[in-house]
Amino acid sequence: MKKLTVLSKLSDCGVVAVVRADSPEEAVRISDACVKGGITGIEVTFTVAGADQVIKELSEQYQNNPEVVIGAGTVLDAVTARIAILAGAEFIVSPCFDQETAKLCNLYQVPYMPGCMTITEMKNAMEYGSDFIKLFPGNAFGPEFVKSVKAPLPQANIMPTGGVSLENVDQWIKNGCVAVGVGGNLVAPAKTGDYGKITEYARQYVQKVQEAREVV
Repeated sequence: MKKLTVLSKLSDCGVVAVVRADSPEEAVRISDACVKGGITGIEVTFTVAGADQVIKELSEQYQNNPEVVIGAGTVLDAVTARIAILAGAEFIVSPCFDQETAKLCNLYQVPYMPGCMTITEMKNAMEYGSDFIKLFPGNAFGPEFVKSVKAPLPQANIMPTGGVSLENVDQWIKNGCVAVGVGGNLVAPAKTGDYGKITEYARQYVQKVQEAREVV
């Protein structure tokens, strides 16, 4: 049941913040700014030094906030996935599909969201229990590609990452995406210490997703 709850929370918000940072402290501050702006799905990537400790800290910090879901990104193998889950990660995201990671996540009933580019990759990932498919890199395709995928795979829950911006996020949703992953376009102000700007961007992304869903 917990797996379905996590997926529902991510879908309800519609935006997952992809947190890349130069330090664990910066990653926590970015995450806090995103949550403050209404993005309740936080993906801490394993390109961040001490990512597992960041996940642990955020999981403890938000344990009394039922809306916030902390997950791990850039997970390349089952060992890293296990480390992330032990640290408190409630979902696992990869830039590519990995069978052993999929099996591990299924064993512990943790949602696994692998990066896929082709129909074949998506079909394979779904056969191994992937509930969300991360279309990556999204900027290599664009929102129109989602409609082409949904024709043969209407059951696919697609979440693009890469190439999602405030200018096109509504198109991704209108074309059938269950959620979007946003990284650089959202967290860039951290480089200048402007975390308030990240919060403002977060509010805008959530608002645009909700507005696009109302149109659909």
